[in-house]
Amino acid sequence: MMVDRVADENDGYVLEYPILSDPGAAVIRRYGIFNNEDSRGRAIPHPTTYVIDMEGRVHWKLTEVNHRIRPENADILAALAEIESQKE
Repeated sequence: MMVDRVADENDGYVLEYPILSDPGAAVIRRYGIFNNEDSRGRAIPHPTTYVIDMEGRVHWKLTEVNHRIRPENADILAALAEIESQKE
């Protein structure tokens, strides 16, 4: 699970915000990341990570068609730090 990985790789850093789960695919369809067909003929989303502030603005995202390519924790944490610095 991503939350556990972030904590493990960042000296116990605990996420203080929710992470979206979208079992009905409503959000992935709205964001336009739904992949109509994978290599097995199943409809699945493209792997995507968004960092969105409390007002709903997207500050950072990574969408990849290759499911093996995932964002680096450092990139996500930097985007979060930028949002936090804008509050000050």
